[in-house]
Amino acid sequence: MPSEILSVELGERTYPILIGHEGFPALGKALAERTRFERILVVSDGRVNKLYSEPVVASLTDAGFLVESLVIPEGETFKTLDTCMSIYTFLLANNFSRESVVVALGGGVVGDIAGFAAATYMRGVPYVQVPTTLLAMVDSSVGGKTGVNHPLGKNMIGAFHQPLLVFINITALDSLPPVEFRAGFAEVIKYGVIRDPALFEFCETQNESLFALDAVALQHVVKTSCAIKAAVVSADERESGLRAILNFGHTVGHVIETLTNYALFKHGEAVAIGMVAAGRIAQKMGRFPADQQQRLEALIERSGLPVRIPKRLETEDMLERMRKDKKVSRGQLRFVLPDAIGRVSVVSDVPPMVLRDVLDSLRQ
Repeated sequence: MPSEILSVELGERTYPILIGHEGFPALGKALAERTRFERILVVSDGRVNKLYSEPVVASLTDAGFLVESLVIPEGETFKTLDTCMSIYTFLLANNFSRESVVVALGGGVVGDIAGFAAATYMRGVPYVQVPTTLLAMVDSSVGGKTGVNHPLGKNMIGAFHQPLLVFINITALDSLPPVEFRAGFAEVIKYGVIRDPALFEFCETQNESLFALDAVALQHVVKTSCAIKAAVVSADERESGLRAILNFGHTVGHVIETLTNYALFKHGEAVAIGMVAAGRIAQKMGRFPADQQQRLEALIERSGLPVRIPKRLETEDMLERMRKDKKVSRGQLRFVLPDAIGRVSVVSDVPPMVLRDVLDSLRQ
């Protein structure tokens, strides 16, 4: 299949999203067209480093860049300031100047940490997103959100810092563990609910093909998801309005991740539970038809994703943690709730009893 190019339109910070099956050789040339800087630090975790560091470094070196690599620990539990400090230390010890580029090679955790390091090293150096997981391809690599976690909340320390480009090699999904693919697929479902009923239906009808890694089906959902996110980010870069719809499923999802120390669920799995919760809240409020909630839960379950909150998480603890959420405005917690598959609203008047009842019911 031919490569496709999308654009995130942000004026002087506009950048391309390159999507294809050609592998990593094209990365060096693509980056050379976007920067005159020569020094590059490729940041990855141990698993991705073994799989893809060699072809990525070769591509960049062939394009004339001076490349060094750094491997950071794998997993959400290491998305911390300590890990970010190790990147700063490497950059400083090896005399990387402001005329350097950081390449984030990996999933969402690597992208968030390396992006935040780039955003803050010497007050900001350019970076490139090279996502290798479905979740990173369709969601976290696009939009310029970077950051790390705090023990009291997910992504509480961060910065908006747009990449030079996003380079998506879909063949990297061939080596992705099934649990990681399912977690990423939750974000694809999200895009269908918030913006595109045809994408949601495609996920329903082509579910088997997608999970069999059919190249045509995968490129379609990756491109469509990226196009949705690119359009939303272009309209609202810093989440002052429209971009909030991208948080569908994340309010409850983030709480579940935080209270389980990021050890029980992948991010997408927690978001899947959060989408079920948001749909049920909307249904109880008379905003979302029961048959569409059934479709949502059926697709999530068919995709091998969880739909229940662990019993060990107490409802009161979840409610208390939600009050610390970034989405609290003037003391009111904002939820992204579905009105129909393909359309959502940001709501700040969820009755406390409805929220409590839904959380209790999902713990049964």
